[in-house]
Amino acid sequence: MRNLMKAAKLPVTGMTLCFLKSPLGSEYPWRTESSFLKPYDGKWSKTMVGFGPEDDHFVAELTYNYGVGDYRLGNDFLGITLASSQAVSNARKLKWPLNEVAEGIYETEAPGGYKFFLQNCSPPQSDPVLKVTLAVSDLQKSLNYWSNLLGMKIYEKDEQKQRALLGYADNQCKLELQGIKGAVDHAAAFGRIAFSCPKKELPDLEALMKRENQKILTPLVSLDTPGKATVQVVILADPDGHEICFVGDEAFRELSKMDPEGSKLLDDAMAKDKSDEWFAVRNKPKASG
Repeated sequence: MRNLMKAAKLPVTGMTLCFLKSPLGSEYPWRTESSFLKPYDGKWSKTMVGFGPEDDHFVAELTYNYGVGDYRLGNDFLGITLASSQAVSNARKLKWPLNEVAEGIYETEAPGGYKFFLQNCSPPQSDPVLKVTLAVSDLQKSLNYWSNLLGMKIYEKDEQKQRALLGYADNQCKLELQGIKGAVDHAAAFGRIAFSCPKKELPDLEALMKRENQKILTPLVSLDTPGKATVQVVILADPDGHEICFVGDEAFRELSKMDPEGSKLLDDAMAKDKSDEWFAVRNKPKASG
């Protein structure tokens, strides 16, 4: 199994991507897809960003909907943690707001409100992305799901702080589960987390979830991408409704190859984005998600 990505929705594409490229220092984009057409209602652009190829780096999938001006954030996604003294240095040079929440650990926000925690040190592995933190309403119930059913190894568990750290491999980005009081609210900005596994394991995973009466959002299906590989996916939901996509690794490696024209495609798409002006001329506000 490989931890692949976390999906998120953007209210302001240019500002968010500049934040990822400049303060965080990520290399972007590896892949860019879009349906950029006028009028802007219902049109979107999707970009994968990360610090290296998706074969061995965790990435963020950023979806920008041209007709949406803002998204209501929930309490479901608590942040991404990076080990990067360069990111801290970049943020300071750009005077990006940093709040030291522990010794050598700084909290900051991307446009749109997504939180990042920057550790002022060199990464212990090739990928500086250390963990993704999700909120859970019942830690033990979630551990049973993620560890006993999905097979994740528990690296750390702290009952007092109601947190646990899990993963599929020592050198991969980890998943942190943080218990909160009350229900998990996904609001409108929710996304999903994705993992890859050998294609042959997907039917067994789906069958296990059926036997255990767990929620399957999208049964095993093949998704065609014109001119690219056909991937097999099954999408699940954990006890708190976090969406989890498992994708066949073999086809995904072909689909997720870095696009050498990615940065140019993204820059061109942002330059062509006149959606604010388009809505303003028509005295029509962008929708709220």
